[in-house]
Amino acid sequence: MGMDILLLGTATAVAAGLTLFSGFGLGTLLLPVFALFVPMPAAVALTAVVHLLNNLFKLALLGRHADRRVVWRFGAPALVGAWVGARWLIALDDLPALATYQLFGAAREVLPVNAVVAGLMMVFALAELRPAATPSTAGPWVLPLGGVVSGLFGGLSGHQGAFRSAALAAYGVSKETFLGTGIVIACLVDTVRLTVYGGRVMTEVGAHGPLVAVAVASAFGGVWVGARLLPHVAMPAIRRLVAIGLILIAVGLAGGWL
Repeated sequence: MGMDILLLGTATAVAAGLTLFSGFGLGTLLLPVFALFVPMPAAVALTAVVHLLNNLFKLALLGRHADRRVVWRFGAPALVGAWVGARWLIALDDLPALATYQLFGAAREVLPVNAVVAGLMMVFALAELRPAATPSTAGPWVLPLGGVVSGLFGGLSGHQGAFRSAALAAYGVSKETFLGTGIVIACLVDTVRLTVYGGRVMTEVGAHGPLVAVAVASAFGGVWVGARLLPHVAMPAIRRLVAIGLILIAVGLAGGWL
């Protein structure tokens, strides 16, 4: 356990620091870190806990900039999507292995939940390498549609930020409103999916309490250090390396190697 805590703390600090350089969100980078230590459903749930705590801190700083109308029109559909996505995660976890095989003398399993979440990790790793959306004046339909899709993937794997950011950017809001509204919606989605995960979350948090505590502290520490290194890092190169790393980890998780 001591070595696991040390490794998780180091990996979490690095992942949190990389969010400043790579453009990837904390949930996107933290999920594969947890998945290396605990089963995928537990990794999704524990990532959600850390993600929510981190966003509550941001909420205290930036929540006043949220646009209530956008929160309602985007957030309400997002909550429905998050509930459905979280239910899908639970259903996938109950399915039997798709395949089993031997590798280096050890039994390996290709689990449906791992394959689906790892596939989403690869898709979002590639998608987030694309240039940021240019603000526009898209119609009001973009908010409920973006909310449903963002919430759905948020509940299933925690990958809610890409669709949320794209929808808010397309709708055309100010920088402050973009940040404040996004944080409020992220907190709502995290709360709903953690509620649906229910007893499984409490069981995992209780079983891995030290890991969660270390992850939270390391995430804040990683951001603090990263902010001081920001002027000295080549961000495009880091962005590509992080994307490649996420894809490799996702392949390993889907194939049962990790």
